[in-house]
Amino acid sequence: MAVLPLEGVRILAFTQLGAGPYAMMLLGDLGAEVVKVEDPIVGGDEARRVPPGTIAGDSLYFQALNRNSRSLSLNLRVAEGRELLRQLVRVCDAVYCNLRGDLPAKLGLDYGSLGRENQRLVCCALSGFGKNGPRASEPGYDFLIQALAGFMSLTGEPESPPQRCGVSVADFAGGLMSAVGLLAGLLRARATGVGGDVDVSLFDTAFSMLNYMVTWWSTLGHKPERFAHGAHQSLVPSQTFRTSDGYLVVMCMKEKFWRELCCCLGRPEWASDPRFATIADRFAHRQELLPLLEREFLLRPTAEWVALLRGRVPCAPVNDLEGALADEQVAARRMLVDVPHPHWGGLREVGCPIKFADAAPRYRAAAPCGADTEPILHDWLGLDPDTIAALRRAGAI
Repeated sequence: MAVLPLEGVRILAFTQLGAGPYAMMLLGDLGAEVVKVEDPIVGGDEARRVPPGTIAGDSLYFQALNRNSRSLSLNLRVAEGRELLRQLVRVCDAVYCNLRGDLPAKLGLDYGSLGRENQRLVCCALSGFGKNGPRASEPGYDFLIQALAGFMSLTGEPESPPQRCGVSVADFAGGLMSAVGLLAGLLRARATGVGGDVDVSLFDTAFSMLNYMVTWWSTLGHKPERFAHGAHQSLVPSQTFRTSDGYLVVMCMKEKFWRELCCCLGRPEWASDPRFATIADRFAHRQELLPLLEREFLLRPTAEWVALLRGRVPCAPVNDLEGALADEQVAARRMLVDVPHPHWGGLREVGCPIKFADAAPRYRAAAPCGADTEPILHDWLGLDPDTIAALRRAGAI
């Protein structure tokens, strides 16, 4: 087996709750040495206390998001803690944090504060709203971002209240974007010898995901709206249909799929019907077409439709969580993994979505709060037991 692609990359991560830990978990899966820096005064990351499934200093939520991370306790309120940070960044490649946009500079976690200690250092900050602008000092959470960026206005049935996506899409997308930003910064630092700040926000990430809808609006004045059954903004049929025992999503994203669907339904004449001939025609006549399709899909159970359409027309059953876990693709792609844990035994977790042909991802349970403080200070900085004991007495660790 080859070494993992990020072996040798050392990251000090000031992370909490969801978005930042998700980013660091992915980099840790791929070999980076991620050291989670936790505040000993408050007992570390608040995620350690999120139910359900909590024990003293740990939770299933915390483990799901902090796989592979080591834990170092560090108190930046005292001079000895701040000096220790300066020593640590001299032997690191990156400092990462997910705090409010105004806090990295205030806490000395930006390049302006740390670059003099290590010119190659990359300081990546993921925040709710970025380092500037009128909201920079506001906390940002997934639900708030989905509201502000317009996601909720686009989600749900036409007459229903605005709805949040059930998965934390803004948090996870922001985490992914920050991981990309950090890696881009590391590539530049290795090429030039100079690091710098990387500024990523949940709001910017979510706003970027509006993508073609913004272009429609700004160019044509076309305002996206919610259609029944989660239908696509312009492609018909591309939506959820009720079957005799559940729900099915069918997506005719290309003309060939529409023609194939007509054949599968035993309605080849619909493909040549001038009302339904093109994407634009089907959208214009959707009020006529959709009732015809709805009646057809009610005639069979979901599994029969999937068996008939799969490989011919893009489709999927609407799974619950149990159904998603049982999908054969999950096993084929090794997307469920068992991670040993001293309390829970084998934790069943979601695997890394990034695959390398010659190196399997690394999966280790997240460390207890502060568990790696002494080994890290000894191995990275060469500190002896007496010096470490003095740091404890000073409240730095």
